Amino acid sequence: MAPTIGFFTRVLDDADTPARYAIALEHIALAERLGFASAWVAQHHFDRAEGGLPSPFVLLAAAAARTSSIRLGTAILTLAHEQPTRAAEDAAVLDALSGGRLELGLGTGGSPASLSAFGEDPAHRRAIYDAKLVRVRSLLDGTADVALQPSAETLAGRLWQATFSAEGASLIGAHGDGLMLSRVQPPPAGLAGAELPPRVWDVQRPVVDAYLDALPAGAAPRILASRSVVVVDAAERAAVRAHAEAGLTRQLQQLHGVTPGSLSLDELLERSETHLGTPDEVAESLSADAAAADATEVSIQVHSVDPRSELTARSLELFASEVAPALGWRVGGAALDRTTLTHDDHQEDRHVA
Repeated sequence: MAPTIGFFTRVLDDADTPARYAIALEHIALAERLGFASAWVAQHHFDRAEGGLPSPFVLLAAAAARTSSIRLGTAILTLAHEQPTRAAEDAAVLDALSGGRLELGLGTGGSPASLSAFGEDPAHRRAIYDAKLVRVRSLLDGTADVALQPSAETLAGRLWQATFSAEGASLIGAHGDGLMLSRVQPPPAGLAGAELPPRVWDVQRPVVDAYLDALPAGAAPRILASRSVVVVDAAERAAVRAHAEAGLTRQLQQLHGVTPGSLSLDELLERSETHLGTPDEVAESLSADAAAADATEVSIQVHSVDPRSELTARSLELFASEVAPALGWRVGGAALDRTTLTHDDHQEDRHVA
């Protein structure tokens, strides 16, 4: 089955915090109008450069008030940092406010050091997460020692978990949860910084296979693949490519130890698994991604290119109207023509920029 498309924002626009949140909300509302099936936000603590959203339920509640059909997801809620009963309660309230549109994606989080600020021992991050997951699951499915108010039993069927490993995917599949695939993978052990890492879809293939093999009989797979995608008009292509170099270099310094200036822009794009170009170019590059094609849903994000907000909006429009149909991926409703956006929509995008 062809994947549906989603939108992922890391709330990283070049603006102060209130404007960042306003831009994210406008982009989520735009994604709904364009036929995207879902909108996802990530939770990060203390690090504005990595992500400016410590409270994803609050932002998604604001998004729920502005939208009516798009599913609203956490990708991820860093559960190891949370009090699990409060997290389940907040999720239940958001699900009620949104009319059952919450997709609850969970993970340990990528910054063990921040756990100490929440009174937890970073050395036991995985065990902390596992114990809290058991508690959240029991609260949602109604098997806990207390009953949630409001109840959220259907939300138990909309749990997702993130993992990089086949072993983790097998555990996720055994529970019938959704599998969340990252836009990048950690480098294999022993890979030197100068070596070209394997393509993300090759690394993720055994992860997907392990998940599918572990699913209970009759359980429908739910696989969300996140990908970095920036679609531009031909006139903007050169400027956006030039802007991309700084962000991609920072990403690869952190992930692979790549030194500034050591790679060309095309090499940066390939190593960071970033699909940047005109609709035809992006469709061609994404067509090689077998893991995304086999997913039930693909969420696109502009990180680490992080173009201006109006270019992000335009990228969403071009992806929905040209790239997704070219790949055979599903867009809500009829295929969208580029003229579907009204003059007011474009004015609104410029205002939040």
